[in-house]
Formats: sequence, C-alpha cells, structure tokens
Amino acid sequence: MGDLSSGASNQKTRVILVGVGGATCSGKTTLAKHLRGILPNSVIIHQDDFAPPQDLVPMHPVYKVQDWDAPAGAIDWPRMVEFLKEVKRTGVIPPDHRSHDHLNEQKDIHLIDEIKLRWSRTFEDIQRDAERTGDKIIWGLVDGFLLYWHADVYEQLDVRIFLRVPQNILKRRRHERHGYHTAVQSDPEGSLWRDPPRYWEQIVWPAYLEANREIFVDEDVEHGDSSGKVQRLVMMNGTEMSMDELVKRCCEVLKDALTRFM
Repeated sequence: MGDLSSGASNQKTRVILVGVGGATCSGKTTLAKHLRGILPNSVIIHQDDFAPPQDLVPMHPVYKVQDWDAPAGAIDWPRMVEFLKEVKRTGVIPPDHRSHDHLNEQKDIHLIDEIKLRWSRTFEDIQRDAERTGDKIIWGLVDGFLLYWHADVYEQLDVRIFLRVPQNILKRRRHERHGYHTAVQSDPEGSLWRDPPRYWEQIVWPAYLEANREIFVDEDVEHGDSSGKVQRLVMMNGTEMSMDELVKRCCEVLKDALTRFM
C-alpha cells in the first residue's frame, strides 16, 4: 500500500491496489467497473493496456500464429511493474497513459440498486472518517488475466481477488465476442484482433493453465484450493455467485482489508 504524506497539510494519501484477476471472459472487468462505481476516489488499471504493440507479439512455436496469451510475451512486464509503483508513489494515473478498453464490447450486467447504494454509503463514510484524521484513500482496481503470474506485479497488490469460471463457459463467452482491441502505444484506436480457428483450444486455454497452475493445490486450476504461492488470495466462483453476490463479497473483503491499512 502506498503512503504519501504532504508536509503542508500533514495529510496522508493511502493508495490501495486491488487485483481483480481471472481468465479471459471470467467477468473480471465487469466486476471491476461495478466496484469503481461504489468506491470513492477509485480508478481502473487494465492489464491489457500493457500488452506490447502487435508487431512485437511473439509467434507460437507450434501453431505459427501470434500468441497474445503466453505469460512471458503477452505483457510488457517492466512497464507494468513501474506503472504500478508510480501509482503507489504519486496516487495518480500518469497523464500520458491511454487505455483502449472503451473500444471493446461492453456487456451491461445490472447491479441491484440496494447493493450499490449500501456499499457506496459504507465506503463514503469510511472516506469521511479517514479525512477527519488527515487521511485520503485512493483505490486502484487492477484488472487482468495474468495478475498472479509475475511476482513483481502481484506483490504490488494489497488485495488479491481471483474469479474462477469453468472452461466450457469461458470458451462459449470467448467465441461470442467479436474481437479485442490491442495495445495503443502507436495508435489511439488500437488494432482489432480476431481469434483464428481453434485459437481457444490451442493458445488461450493452455496459456491460462500455464500461467495459473502454481497458485493452486495439485496444479488443479479449475477445482484446487490456493497453494499459498500468492498469499491472501481470495478466490470466488464466477458461476455459482451472481454479479450482485460477487460485488457484495468483494466489498466485504475490501472493508476488512482496510483494518490492515488504517
């Protein structure tokens, strides 16, 4: 957690980074957006924005197509690590950062008004109490499919949430999408990527298993408990829980986590 002090006002700005991880199409971005609507002073940091430019994405050695999912090449790790550290140091998103998430399909999953209102009031009250003692809380919601592969990334995360969804549901959701807009370093509109035939079976799912097997007991990504490699990992079942239940559970986790920081 970042702790920034101002000599003039003696105010401390506490930056709390919350990881919302899981496979592609697991609902993590939707969940992060609902949390942003509840938490005061909150921003979303999309891991996809740290993918390399399309011409630098490696080719799969067997299938000879660009591999956007293999952990080693899918993300510009040094850039993402430095970005998270900078957010913790300053409490702001660097002004030159541009996201392409708005270009992707945005599926509207409604949140019950009562849940949003209740938890918005809860965190607004927490914020006011903190400000009375000279503190300001900033929430950074870090959403991504590879959050728990690179230790230098997840060590920056103060709260670590993992959404787990069965393969058959993930596959169906992926096939229903029209594509993804990719990195924007050279093009503000990005490039639209569409999966080649059998991309899910040959690239996406194997890479997901590779990236996450060590964080589960017996490397059982779909059913295993946390192995302890990523400490304080909170796992949630994205199909057994509704979005309302997921948001409620996340808010409970975040409220409890504040006791470690305040």
